[in-house]
Amino acid sequence: MPSMITDEIRAKADEVYYGDEMCQEKSKFLLKEIGLPTGLLPLKDMEECGYVKETGFVWMKQKNQTDHKFKQINRLVSYATEVTAYVEQNRIKKLTGVKTKELLIWITLSNIWVDDPPTGKINFGTPAGLSRTFPVSAFEIEGEAKDEKEPNEVQVAVAEAERQVKEV
Repeated sequence: MPSMITDEIRAKADEVYYGDEMCQEKSKFLLKEIGLPTGLLPLKDMEECGYVKETGFVWMKQKNQTDHKFKQINRLVSYATEVTAYVEQNRIKKLTGVKTKELLIWITLSNIWVDDPPTGKINFGTPAGLSRTFPVSAFEIEGEAKDEKEPNEVQVAVAEAERQVKEV
């Protein structure tokens, strides 16, 4: 299958990165910025990724197709060598290169979104209009899941500074 990423698209890109380490970092950063869980696209051996801010178009290329099992929801997902999408706040649209196994059939995913305000749920849609909902926590990277009950060091430091300012 020919690549959707042409030299013309690369020329329009605001950001293009090469190498697995940089692409991993940037793809997780982008997911976090748009309000989606950082473990949503667990690609391996990425060679290139890019982002066209004007249209929201993103792409990620990996050396080989990757299959990943999301253990918490017992779902197998397959990622092609090239994954593309249009992103906006809390949403991925026109997704290509991602399929999930439902019963014995591979189903293409085309949309992913979380509700605003957050409900703790993430939704996945197909081109046929079918959708499924799962807990957002199933797609967080282990150790990165947000635990709102326990404040982190920065939250504690900010709260302490605010308390000291009020006392003055």
